[in-house]
Amino acid sequence: MKNVLGTELQACSYDPMTGAFRDGFCKYSDQDPGLHIVAAKVTEGFLEWNKARGNDLVSPKPQWSFPGLKPGDWWCICMGVWLKSKETGHPLHLRLESCHEKMLEYISLETLKAWEYKE
Repeated sequence: MKNVLGTELQACSYDPMTGAFRDGFCKYSDQDPGLHIVAAKVTEGFLEWNKARGNDLVSPKPQWSFPGLKPGDWWCICMGVWLKSKETGHPLHLRLESCHEKMLEYISLETLKAWEYKE
C-alpha cells in the first residue's frame, strides 16, 4: 500500500495499537466504511470534542483491547472526523508517511503538507 507521498505506507502506531484492523496501519479497505486512513496526533481538545460527539476515545475498553488514548498518541482516525475536527477548531497534525493515499481523493497533497507534524 502507498501513502499520500507515493511511497510505501508506514505504520502509524503500535502503542497504542491502531488501525481499523488493529495492525498499526491506517490502511484503506472497502470493509472499513469509516475510512480510518488518517494518521493523526491526537490532542486534549480533540479528544474532549470527539467524546462530546459520542465517540469516547479516552476511556479504556478492555473488551476490545483498547487502552484509551491520551494527548500525543498517534491514531488512525476517520477521514470525515479529521475534516470536521479542522472545521470545529480542533485540527490534528498528520504523519504523512502513514496516511493512506486514498486521502488524496478528498484533499490535495499541498493542503495535507500544511498539516504535517514537525517535531
